Amino acid sequence: MCGLTGFLGGNADDAVLRSMADQIYLRGPDDGGYWSDAAQKINMGHRRLAIVDLSPAGHQPMLSAQGRYVIAFNGEIYNHLKLRTELERTSAEHKNQVLSAEERNTKTGAEWIGHSDTETLLAGIETWGLEATLKKCIGMFAIALWDRVENKLTLARDRMGEKPLYYGWQGEGAQRVFLFGSELKSLKAHPDFSADIDRGALCLLLRHNYIPAPHSIYQDIYKLEPGCLLSVSLMESEPVHSQYWDMVSVAKAGIAQPYSGTADEAVDALESLAKDAVRQQMMADVPLGAFLSGGIDSSTVVALMQAQSSRPVKTFTIGFNEPGYNEAEHARAVASHLGTEHTELYVTPRQAMDVIPRLPELYCEPFADSSQIPTFLVSQLAKQHVTVSLSGDAGDELFCGYNRYVLTQRLWKKLSAVPVPLRVLAAGGITALSPDTWDKLAHRIPGGARWSMLGDKLHKGARVLASRTVDQLYLGMVSHLENPADWVIGGQEPATRLTGGRPDLEGMGEVEQMMLLDAISYLPDDILAKVDRAGMGVSLEGRVPFLDHRLVEFAWRLPLEYKLRDGQSKWPLRQVLYRHVPRELIDRPKMGFGVPLHDWLRGPLREWAEELLDEVRLQREGYFHPAPIRQMWAEHLSGKRNWMARLWCVLMFQAWLEANH
Repeated sequence: MCGLTGFLGGNADDAVLRSMADQIYLRGPDDGGYWSDAAQKINMGHRRLAIVDLSPAGHQPMLSAQGRYVIAFNGEIYNHLKLRTELERTSAEHKNQVLSAEERNTKTGAEWIGHSDTETLLAGIETWGLEATLKKCIGMFAIALWDRVENKLTLARDRMGEKPLYYGWQGEGAQRVFLFGSELKSLKAHPDFSADIDRGALCLLLRHNYIPAPHSIYQDIYKLEPGCLLSVSLMESEPVHSQYWDMVSVAKAGIAQPYSGTADEAVDALESLAKDAVRQQMMADVPLGAFLSGGIDSSTVVALMQAQSSRPVKTFTIGFNEPGYNEAEHARAVASHLGTEHTELYVTPRQAMDVIPRLPELYCEPFADSSQIPTFLVSQLAKQHVTVSLSGDAGDELFCGYNRYVLTQRLWKKLSAVPVPLRVLAAGGITALSPDTWDKLAHRIPGGARWSMLGDKLHKGARVLASRTVDQLYLGMVSHLENPADWVIGGQEPATRLTGGRPDLEGMGEVEQMMLLDAISYLPDDILAKVDRAGMGVSLEGRVPFLDHRLVEFAWRLPLEYKLRDGQSKWPLRQVLYRHVPRELIDRPKMGFGVPLHDWLRGPLREWAEELLDEVRLQREGYFHPAPIRQMWAEHLSGKRNWMARLWCVLMFQAWLEANH
């Protein structure tokens, strides 16, 4: 896994470089490395979590064999041994063409110092160039590469955005410096970092509960977007961006040329691809296991791991005693059937709440997906036994798993046939009664008590009912706050790929558009960021087999009717799983991975929240208009509304601000 950091320009300072690397120590506690060229003003630092080749031969930053390149690399190249074979063949062919007969009788092929994928990556870059090498790679990565011939720095990020990479110019005049690193906390350690909060990014946080790339919480600091390269030098300070892989193009190409086989043949092809992706991601020189929730995605990954393992796979689950939040019993049943070495931990509310003070440290910018808490807890549990853990993330985005896809497929055509004025009128009728009133009415109906939070659901449904277009429908579904600039003092919401910067999605159906937008926004900026920070907080490497780009490209070739079939979501993935696990262990309503924060905020977390949401404090800090927040907090405390998601977003910013400023 690892972490990288560094700076170009300014004054060379070994102490500053080491301080920057120390901030990301948990990303790589096994080794630290530093490389500088004072004449060219380039400084690179690295923290290593040794996974493949535990010897000093894997030390970074690493110099290429011919001395042209220096690399700091975070991630894994799963097919690097196959690439080595190709490099050896290329090297041998080259020698046969240019060397004398006597020279050809000496050792041929590439000469290796160790067996790390970093060394393979550098050899590929020297042989084929960076972009061509990345296109050959199957893996996850963030890369900083210094070219000692062209005196140029290039940053690269993997296709799907599994590994993070921040960058930006800071300082003025001769002290102007280009900073880069795996986390913001390493950039902040540089003395020229200004730490000016971007109020537009704060608006985005309130809408999404995360800050989408390329934005970050700080002005002039950005996230490199998935599948992208960025080059910069002291001679050409304006970063030059390019893209070597694009999810939008992949999706459109797959839809334009869909898989032509039968549904059963598609299941066979999917199992073969998924099995190979899992096999490659089981590559490690350290103990390895998997997260297991008992749901379709994680169960499929574990089933394919166990099918290819000679010993029981180590699996990990956390459980909660609160009804509606516990999947541990389902995970236990799947683990028992597959014969894994299963470990589960039932977490008390106190243990879960004890994670909250750590969140501003774990997440280097404000992040408010509350499933960050159980994700950290299961990572902490797994780290006691393994150093690498596979997960089932991305199954929903690739195979049509979210409820909003199913509902849109079932209802949107019927709904859009109803004139907009009538739908707006109906929505107004629903919202005329408060959620609290709806809840009270439900309890008067026999069996109505089982309709949990009916009022809030009806109000959310009213917003859907009034949507004029499917674009408006989708944005409403994924927005936690519709007008976040109204809450942020001096805030103006910038365009994103969901709003003003929306890609051209011509030729795609409504559900496919939703899936794609989730795959380029929610997946990398929420799900993958959450898993990365939670794992790295305990020095655990997380791997996501469904993000093997070959599998992603195949998934987009599958017709929608194969994914959402007979009213059942993720149909092909289910069929693969049914070959390994009885369907009665799997088929049940989808359950989120969360904790009962709405109740905790009214109880044990109330004092903590009240302090962060204090009206005088909000006015003094000057980021939020206090009135709407205080009103929402009062309604939540009274039980009139469940404003947990919106309040948690404000609370996570407030807690982060307190810890970082």
